[in-house]
Order: sequence, then C-alpha cells, then structure tokens
Amino acid sequence: MKEKLRTFKKPSLLLLLMLLTGISAFAQTKKITGKIVDEKNQPLPGATVKAQSSNVSAATDANGNFSINLPAGEQAVVVSFVGYANMVQTLNGQDQLTIKLNPNSKNLEDVVVIGYGAQRREAVTGSVASIGGEKMREVPAPNISQAIQGRLPGVDISQTSTRPGATTQILIRGQRSLTASNDPLIVLDGIPFVGSLADINPNDVKSIDILKDASATAIYGSRGANGVIIITTNRGQMGGNAKITYNAYYGRQEIFAPYPMMNGSEFVALRKAAGKFTNGADEADDVNIDWQKLLYRTGTVNSHDVGVSGGSQTGSYNFGGGYYKNEAVIPTQQYTRYSLRGSVDQQVAKIFKVGFTTNNNYNLTEGSQVGIYGALSSSPIANPYNADGSIKRTIKMPQDETYVLTKDIVNNLQDQWLNETRGFATYNSLYGEAQIPWVKGLKYRVNVGLDFIQNNNGNYTGQGINSSVPTSLSVAGVTNSQNYHWVVENLLTYDRTFAEKHNFNVTALYSEEQTKYNSSSMSAKNIPSDAFQFYNLGQATGEITIGNGNYSLSGLRSYMGRVMYSYDDKYLISATLRSDASSRLAPGYKWHTYPAVSLGWNLNNESFMKDVTWLNRAKVRLGYGQTSNQAVNAYQTLGALNTRQYNFGETNYATGYYVTQLPNPALGWEYSENWNYGLDFTLFNNRLSGTVEYYVNNTKDLLLSVGLPPTSGVNSYTANVGRTQNKGVELSLNGTIINNKNGWTWDLGVNIYANRNKLVALASGQTRDEGNGWFVGHNINSIFDYEYQGLWQEGDPYLNILEPGGNVGMIKVKYTGPVDANGQPTRAIGAADRQIIDVDPDFQGGFNTRVAYKGFDFTMVGAFKSGGVLISTLYGSGGYLNMLTGRRNNVKVDYWTPENTDARYPKPGGIQSGDNPKYGSTLGYFDASYLKIRTMSLGYNLGELLPKSSKINIRTYFTVQNAFVLFSPYHKESGMDPETNSFGNENAAVPLPESQRRFLTIGTNTPSTRNFILGLNVTF
Repeated sequence: MKEKLRTFKKPSLLLLLMLLTGISAFAQTKKITGKIVDEKNQPLPGATVKAQSSNVSAATDANGNFSINLPAGEQAVVVSFVGYANMVQTLNGQDQLTIKLNPNSKNLEDVVVIGYGAQRREAVTGSVASIGGEKMREVPAPNISQAIQGRLPGVDISQTSTRPGATTQILIRGQRSLTASNDPLIVLDGIPFVGSLADINPNDVKSIDILKDASATAIYGSRGANGVIIITTNRGQMGGNAKITYNAYYGRQEIFAPYPMMNGSEFVALRKAAGKFTNGADEADDVNIDWQKLLYRTGTVNSHDVGVSGGSQTGSYNFGGGYYKNEAVIPTQQYTRYSLRGSVDQQVAKIFKVGFTTNNNYNLTEGSQVGIYGALSSSPIANPYNADGSIKRTIKMPQDETYVLTKDIVNNLQDQWLNETRGFATYNSLYGEAQIPWVKGLKYRVNVGLDFIQNNNGNYTGQGINSSVPTSLSVAGVTNSQNYHWVVENLLTYDRTFAEKHNFNVTALYSEEQTKYNSSSMSAKNIPSDAFQFYNLGQATGEITIGNGNYSLSGLRSYMGRVMYSYDDKYLISATLRSDASSRLAPGYKWHTYPAVSLGWNLNNESFMKDVTWLNRAKVRLGYGQTSNQAVNAYQTLGALNTRQYNFGETNYATGYYVTQLPNPALGWEYSENWNYGLDFTLFNNRLSGTVEYYVNNTKDLLLSVGLPPTSGVNSYTANVGRTQNKGVELSLNGTIINNKNGWTWDLGVNIYANRNKLVALASGQTRDEGNGWFVGHNINSIFDYEYQGLWQEGDPYLNILEPGGNVGMIKVKYTGPVDANGQPTRAIGAADRQIIDVDPDFQGGFNTRVAYKGFDFTMVGAFKSGGVLISTLYGSGGYLNMLTGRRNNVKVDYWTPENTDARYPKPGGIQSGDNPKYGSTLGYFDASYLKIRTMSLGYNLGELLPKSSKINIRTYFTVQNAFVLFSPYHKESGMDPETNSFGNENAAVPLPESQRRFLTIGTNTPSTRNFILGLNVTF
C-alpha cells in the first residue's frame, strides 16, 4: 500500500508543480491581439510588432493580424514595416489594437535591391543610389532614363536625340572603355535586360537601384563592369484587396526656341557684307520667309495606363496595360507604344513558391526621314509661292536648288515618303523557390529569363520627292533584325541570425546565358507604284541590292559566391568572388575570376554614441573590387576575310578574298580595379540625411587597335593594351525643412558630383592618337583643334607672319611656336598649334523640392552643370550653317565689320577653308554650364473633397517641362536648350567620323520642346 502511495505521489507532485509554474508564467504575461494597416486602411502582412522594453516580437499574417504575449508590466509596443515610419503604440490597458502606419517620406528606400537579394539600407556596404517609383514619376516621361535625369549622384544621363521615343546615354562614374560599350547593365525584375529602356513603361516601376562601385557590381560579373541599374516593377500584395489604378496625362509641346537663323533683312545685310553672291532666281531683297514656322506644328503627348493588383492569403497578382503616343513638332514624326505587363506570385504549401513576370510592348516609330537642315539653310529671301499662291516644288538660290518642305507638303506626302520602324519585344521571367525544411534559413531558387526582340524597318521615297530633280528614281528598303536571349540562374541562399547579433547571408550562384542576333537588309530602285511602298521590292524595275546580313551567337557561364555578415548592426562585411567565361574571347583567356570586399561600421549603434542625440545614423564604408568587361564583339578573336571582284579574261570576272582582320589567340578581358570610400548620415531627428563618397577606378587591358607595317597586308589588329582612370567625389543631401502640425511640409534634395576622367596609356607606348582624339593624361573625350583667341584687328602685329594672306576680321587662334629675341613669331600658324581641349565638366548634379499644404503639392526638379565644352555643329564649320558667305541662310551671329570690330564672329566673305571661315570649327565650342528647371508640377488631391470613408484616391496635376534655363552661355548666345541632341556623326552637314561618334553635340535634330501637361491619377 505504501509502495502504491509512493508511486502515486511522485507524478502527482510533478504535475502540480508544472501546473503552478504555468499559472505563474501566465500571470506574468498578457496576450495582445490586433491588426496593422497602412494609410489607406489596407492590411500590412509581415509587419513586426515588438515589446518596447524587451525582445518579444511577432509578425502580422496575410491579413495584417497579429497576436503577441507581452510581459505583464509592458506599457507599449513598437510597430515597424518597410517603407513606413515606426509607430510606438501605448497599451492603456487595451488588449485589442488597430494600428495605422504612415509612409516614411524621409527614407523611402529602407530596403535596397543589391542583386540576387535585398538589404536594409543601414546594412549596405557598397555604393548604391536609389529612387522610388513615385518620386521618379514626378517627371512625366516616356522612358525611365529621362525621368531620373539629374536625380542621382554619379549617374550622368545625356540626351543623344530629341526625336520621339529616343533614349539617352547613361554613364555611371564616367567612361572606362575606348572602343567597347560603356553602357551599364540593366536588370529587370532580377533578369539581365537586353532591350531598350524605351520598352519599359515608367508607370510599372516600383523602384530603381543603381550599383556604382565594384564591391556592389561584382555580383553581376563582367556584365556589371560599367555599373548596374536594377529595375523592380510593381507586384501584387499578398492578402491585399483588389486595387485598380488609372494614370493618364495629355500635353502640348511647343518649340523651346527656334534655331536662331537670320531673317530676310539680316540675311540681305550679311550677303552684302560678304560680297560673294547675288540673288538667285527665286530670291528678292524684300522677301522674308520663316521656313521653320512653315514646317513646325504643335506637338502632343498622350499617355494612359490601367492596372489591377491584389492577392489572396497565399498569392498575389498584378496586371496592366499602357498606351503612349508622342507626335513631334516635325510633321509625321511620332512614336507610339503599347505595353502589357503581368506578374503572379503563388505560395505552394509551406516551402514552395513560384511566380512569373512578363513585360511586352509593341512600338512604332515614324517620320525619321524628315529633317530640318533644308528648312534651316534655305534662303529667307527666297519666295516659295507661285503667282497663284500655290507652293513651288523647289526654290533656286545662287548655287543651290532646294526642295520646299512645309507641314502641309510633308503631311500630303506621308504615303509617298515614309520611314517606319515597328518593334516588338517580350521580356519574361519565371522562378521557383523552395525553403529547405531541414535547414532553417536555407533556400534554393531558380530564375529563367526568356526574351525576344524584333525590329522591322521600312522606308520609301517616291519619284522626285525631296530632290531637286523631278525624275529622280523612287527608292525603298527594308531592314529586319531579331534578338533571342535566355538565361538560367541557380541560386542557393542561407540567411540566419544567431544570438540576436550575428547575421549571416550567404549566396551561391551558377548561371548560363546565351544571346543570338541576326539581321538582314534589302533595297531597290524604281518602284513601279507608290502603292507598293516597301512591301514588294521584288517588283522594282531598277537595281535591287541585298545588304550584308549579320549573325552572332555568344554565351556566358558564371559561378559566384557572396557572404554578408553583420554583428549587432554595428560591424558589416560583404565579400564576393565571381568567375565568368565568355565565348567571345580566345581559348585560354575565356575565364576571369575577380574578388570584391566591402566593410561598414554603423557608428550610431555604438554605446559611446548614445548621448549624441543630434546624430541618428552614421555609417562609414570602404570597398574594393575588380570587375571585367567582355568588350569585344563575337568572333573578333578570329581572322576575317572580305571579297573583291576582279577581271579574269576579257569577258569574265572572278571573286577573290583578302584578309581584313588578323586573329588574336590571346585576346582577353578588359578589367577594372575600384576603391570606394563612403559616409552615410542622418541628423536632427531624421530631418537631414546624406551621403559622401570618393572613388578611384582604374581600367586596364583596354581593347585597342595596334598598327602594323604595310607589308603585313592588314593595317592593324586588336589587342589588350591601354589604361584609363576615373576618380571623383559625390555628395547627396535630403532634408525636411518644414513639417508642422498645420499641414505644411517642405522637402529639399540636392546631389552634386565631380568625375575626373583621363587616359593613362595607349598601345605601343604612344602618348597620342590624333585620328581618334585620344591623348594620354587627358579626357577620353578630348577635342584636338585650334584654340579661339578672338579676331584679328587693324594694326595687330604679326598678322602677316602668323597668317600670310590673311585679312583683318578673320579668326585668331593660339600660336605655340617659337619666338625670336624680340618676341616675334618665327613661323606661320599650322597643324602644330592645335590644342588638346578636355570636354568633361568640372562638376554637375541636380536638385528637387516638394512643398505641400493639405491637398496641394508643388514639385520642382532641376539639373545643373559647371564647366566643360559643349559642341554645337550649328555654329561650327561642320554644320554648314555658319559659312558667313551668303550662299545659304546663316545662323544669326554678331559678325565683324569695320563698324563692329568687337564682334565674336569673323568678317563675312573673309579667308576660307573650304566653304567655311578658316578655323571655323572653333566657333562651335561653348562653355557647357547651365542650370535647368526640368519640371514644375502643381497637384491637388481631390480625395480631400471626398468622405473620409471613401476608398477612392484622386489626384490631378499640371506640369511644365523644360521650363527655363539659367547661367548657360550657349542659351545666352542662341536662346536654345543647352542639352545635347546628337552623337558626333549625326545631324550635321559634315559630321564627325565614326571613330568620334562618342562626342555628344547639338546638331540639326528635332527641336527641343517645352511641354505643358495635365494629368490624373486614380486609385480605388
């Protein structure tokens, strides 16, 4: 009996003890439940609810609900969610809470996409610049590059064309390569993007993150050598209700400023001063024709986007479509884009997740055959009207006969004179993701990208159109191209935090990528009917030419490993090792492996900083890394032959082959070494934040042409020689100046950066390559020309010595030759006096500001540049619009006469070089400085007028783009927009050679416009 009692007592006592312990524990905690919602009362899944005085925390579910057991004495909880301001909620005895979070306008980029993952900004150790989609859309623009122009430090975005649908040149921390592309890698939703930025609808973008230094870009290997632009598009919200959005705007475009050509009386005076030409058959001194006014029309821009997004407890979706059309001020010039997008994410069971993203667009570019040089050069005293008021076919000037173009004529010829490019592109990505159940934090993901791009161009010019000869043959042509691209990426990641202080994130990658491109072209003369246009070239009765096709197939194989570690959010380190193999390079040189490492220190988390109340965040960063550039085209390592026909006998001919390219079995990578030093800070209760960075980037083994002796039969071969360097400083500041209880807010941001670019070495120990404009110790973009010093005046000494046969009023350039004991020049000015003129600016940047009061908001975005050289073919000799002879119309300039000796431009009809004033090229160089207000926008949230219970958000706005320009010498001279609009070999009567296409110029492209836009944003 005692034994039974003893057996009974032991478990009973144990059970009683456990019960009492449980009651005691229960008595020391309290259960709090509730829901976390956003500013629109939508649930926020994944928000964190944490006890204010302990480490107890919980996360919200797909519906925003949470449940947490707090210590009995806890008085408040802290709620946090990415992109929203932290909320401290006191309990006041409540056990059921509904907490609303508000967006954190001071740090919209709390999470930064860094490539194959994301990080909290305070944990980032590389150089990353970010902008949210909403901020980007403060500038209504047809493509992303124009929307972010001037918004991010170290990112130089320049216009290369002002035609509708044109994109821009993007340089991240300067130019590195001389002959290869300097374009950054674009990553769209995690997949390398092979298309044009014009293919991406800005309304689809959630965020843009730009990786600038090697420690950040190394994870993308050789493709990231010139920086990386990561574009993340909008996705649905898991657990969110269905949301429909509609965004639209319509605007009118007016000429920012006409090209400053002479009017009738000014041209008559010029021709008289030059004394070279008398009036042509259609000219009279009392005529005054504004040819630009006859040609231009009012342009329009029209955009509509609609989207629907939402989700269930296990998945989300986002679908939408867009329409954009821009009719330029040049008749028939227009760009139309239709876009269709979609994304789906679905959780399958607890450990699997799958999804896909698709971005598709069809675009049509028309009217590029219509230029404005004819209108600019036509004599303003030539009468285009017949006696009956009809328009003449041509006008006759002293030495030229020009086809008459007005907007009515161009519109009437649109079926007989056309150029159309139809583009279709589809960019698709799929992923599958699995949590490894037996290893917490371990995840496998596979990404598959499938892209296809097709472009079809057709052009047709009917008989006699745009020609002084009425019987000139009709011509037509077609060009077709296809681009196929696929990539498969296998990712293994491990992300764990140990002991609440040690965070590890490990990523391993194996990927393969392939790109195939082919193109073909065909042209024909004497098309039998205008109705055929370019659709049936085989019916042509004249010459039919099959163009040289193009085909390339290249691939890339990569391995990558990255480790990121942080201790207590104080000490941060990231290390990356990547190996790439490119099929474009020679055997034995295909692989390149390069490391990258970066360190960070969050000073504000140190105990000795806890009393520094004015400092909210301070992080010091240091990074080093190598990147590579597969900077050759496919098959460039191989030799190449070309064909040539030659006579063989009296009546036959044969085809022979000759060497045009020597093989190089040692052709390898260009690669760069980069050091980056950074400081991130936030001050004064988060009202001021900023970043300061200094970097040095050295690029080696540049691919250059090495000259060979004539006996080799080939002029040169390509080899890895040459070096460049970029170093610079970047500063960005963002602050809240006003944020009071009366509803007033005022935010201001500014960025400024300076890049020093120079060529360090050329092939074979050369210090200069005058043909390409490359000079060791100077900018990659350096002008090699004479330096303007003014004009020769009556009584000036040495005119006859330096300029034998020259005249008073001609251009004076810098003399660099020897002088005798009396200081007198010993020779005439010649080629040895040409100077090396660096083009790059001293510094540049941008600014933005937003003022809001209740439902009203005003936003302004601007950009600036100081120093550097702007090349204008309008004023230089290459444009043939400043000949100062009176042969054709001339740019309106202040030229030298005996009564106007302090002019900048030379005497009309003076000594010439060809058709232009001697040294006329020097007249096209201007100080590139400017300050430009890109956008001013006034908006009003109509939701202020609706009941508070309404779930409809409506905002309307009015925007002025290209509002005005200040501090620009070129604008002061011409009245025109000082931004470039052409590559160096475009839009000039005598363009620069292809090798100097890299120079950006102001040429006779479609005029820049000032736009007036009315827009509407609706969400419900």
